[in-house]
Amino acid sequence: MAAGGEGRMRRWIRSFGLLYLCIRGPRLYRVYRVNGRAAIGRGRPLQEGDTESSWESFYQPKALEKHTDSILAWVSVLWTISYYSSPLAAFYMYRKGYVTATRLIPLTQYGLTLMFLLAGIACLRGLGRWSNPQYIQFISILQRTKMDDCPENKKMLSNFNFDFRSWPVDFRWDETSSKDHQKLGLTGGVPLLKPEPRTRGAVDSFFQRGQKLPCQITSYVVAHSFGRRMLYPGSVYLLQKALMPMLLQGQARLVEEYNGKRAKLLACDGNEIDTMFVDRRSSGEHNGSKLVICCEGNAGFYEVGCISTPLEAGYSVLGWNHPGFAGSTGVPFPQNEANAMDAVVQYAVYRLGFKLQDIIVYAWSIGGFTATWAAMSYPDLSAVILDASFDDLVPLALKVMPESWRGLVTRTVRKYLNLNNAEQLCRYQGPILLIRRTKDEIITTTNPDDIASNRGNDLLLSLLQHRYPNVMTEEGRGAVRQWLSASTPEEEASVLSQFGVEEDWCLSVLESYKAENLGQYPWTVGDEMSTEGRQQLALYLAQKYLSSFEATHCTPLPASAFQMPWSI
Repeated sequence: MAAGGEGRMRRWIRSFGLLYLCIRGPRLYRVYRVNGRAAIGRGRPLQEGDTESSWESFYQPKALEKHTDSILAWVSVLWTISYYSSPLAAFYMYRKGYVTATRLIPLTQYGLTLMFLLAGIACLRGLGRWSNPQYIQFISILQRTKMDDCPENKKMLSNFNFDFRSWPVDFRWDETSSKDHQKLGLTGGVPLLKPEPRTRGAVDSFFQRGQKLPCQITSYVVAHSFGRRMLYPGSVYLLQKALMPMLLQGQARLVEEYNGKRAKLLACDGNEIDTMFVDRRSSGEHNGSKLVICCEGNAGFYEVGCISTPLEAGYSVLGWNHPGFAGSTGVPFPQNEANAMDAVVQYAVYRLGFKLQDIIVYAWSIGGFTATWAAMSYPDLSAVILDASFDDLVPLALKVMPESWRGLVTRTVRKYLNLNNAEQLCRYQGPILLIRRTKDEIITTTNPDDIASNRGNDLLLSLLQHRYPNVMTEEGRGAVRQWLSASTPEEEASVLSQFGVEEDWCLSVLESYKAENLGQYPWTVGDEMSTEGRQQLALYLAQKYLSSFEATHCTPLPASAFQMPWSI
């Protein structure tokens, strides 16, 4: 009798323990299918009405969990709206005289009552999960993985898609053997390019610093309030909430159709980075041995972003989300972006087993910042491909802000949001390809039809000026600008014909120079060349480094347009 009572007590304790885990547990979105069958229930034959479509693998909560989850989700949205509107609400309450003890006490009571109600709703949601065998199996696997992070438990856990905050860390930035790398946590992050230090005579006095203090405070407030959200709208919670069904569908496609492996990386600043890896090395694909790291745009996510282009081309692919995007934590300031990219490259090398010489970095739009940072910091990378990217953020920021804000915008961008792509790209010695959209409405400074104002042109000119300074004289730059102003292939060919570009001659000049020199940029080729020769060589180089694609900024790039950069 005593043994039976002890057994019942253990069962009660276990049941209450599971109930507590269900109350505190993460939201479960999907149970992935493998070969047409859901991870839960695999082993049974497909029943009538079952489908192999990945869109049917959503987790099916019971009625109690479903309704309480909806209530808590709406409360979360309302709380976010209240957070952003709180300064206006506080100002209104102050003007109306509501900020007094007699007014605040009832508001505090209402707030506490609401908190108790929400706690009760959360308990009811946990009760609904507790009665669902699917969730019980999931929470048991999650708890087992937290206690024993072995590959077998990780593999079972990967069959579920749930709130990524509860996903265990798969790779840490300090797992590498480099001592210099392990010091990053003490220095605040990886190194970035800084503006040139001012001369001693130009240092501001104490009085001048005091005069500039209000402007510096304003810049800080602008950058950390609406500035960062305008630059990275994908980090806004309400937008992510609206895109959630699409993101879940994209994750299911990567996992179920491409056998993708999701992982959480811990960067040196403490941010957790959400990644997805598709391995093609054993698939027999010609390009499978090469890894393409994809850097998304300012409202892009790996679930639905540029990752599809190298996937269709047969490459192994590693996608990741910016800090503050979807499953990644933090905020997307340049330092955090570089820290995240560093963790991604380290993960690719030390955990996935790729050599730097087999890694290609592919970026779309604002992702060019992290791509160029990686190219600058890891010079042995195989190649860099920048699609619809730009040279510097300041001209684009000035385009969308009032002219009277020019000084504030320039100062704020340079101090807090300095995306200096061209400066970083010029530090890289390897192959580079720039893809320009001929109808780009985002990175043009006038209108989409004015292709000459596309900032991708300036990125190309900066790169050529750095690598071939003797070729890019005033005459050479003029010829390249004329070619960049052409909006169709026919117009581009007309410019090349006008300057009489002989490709065989240009190639022989470059090959001869490389054979006689070390090949490190900048090259001195063109030093004693005629003006006509420089113009021919400048145009030849321009068409090798830049490829035009007739599309708008957000049009997906087809696999046929994804080509390896030219190299001599």
